[in-house]
Amino acid sequence: MKKYNLLFVIFLFSFFATAQQSKSFLLNLYGGYTFSDKVEYDNTYGYVEDGFEYGAGLEYFFIENSSVELKYNRLDTKLPLYGPLGTQINAGDDKGAINYVLLDYTHYFDTGSKALPYLGAGAGVSILETPQSGTGTYFAWEIKGGLKIKTDSPLSVNINAYLQSMSAAVGNSYYWTYYGVVGATDYVSTYQFGLGISLSYDFTK
Repeated sequence: MKKYNLLFVIFLFSFFATAQQSKSFLLNLYGGYTFSDKVEYDNTYGYVEDGFEYGAGLEYFFIENSSVELKYNRLDTKLPLYGPLGTQINAGDDKGAINYVLLDYTHYFDTGSKALPYLGAGAGVSILETPQSGTGTYFAWEIKGGLKIKTDSPLSVNINAYLQSMSAAVGNSYYWTYYGVVGATDYVSTYQFGLGISLSYDFTK
């Protein structure tokens, strides 16, 4: 076990040394406003309400205009659930949160200026926190686009838009077929659009 810990530490030092040499290692601090989405179930429906999303990420440029980033974002929100008659089932107990842990790829388009448009996408997991069922981990992804504005200092500003999705299993459905009863897992997905801004600090400048 100690051998693996030593190898991990050596890997981290090598990573930071490479980042320093290639001038390609950034810390990103995120803040944004994420809009609500309606989620349909079999006999009920619910919402992931809008709210402020925040987090941080470590971005590594493996070539000049392309990067990978490991980031964590959190959305504190409300998760109201409604029955078939439109009555809220979890009134007064609907506070929750979604934590995103994503690995992103981003490509920046060189314009010959300090303003760089970019597009990116990522995948990972979301950790859903609810008062009723605790926490659950699900598949998540996002797509994003924006504009990175560089300065003469190590700081830069990113203005961005993003679409995030989380998929969760919510139960089972059963169907009669020629071969008998067949069960299938039911999934629901959220699709939330957001607008945000991030501050980047380049450790290599």
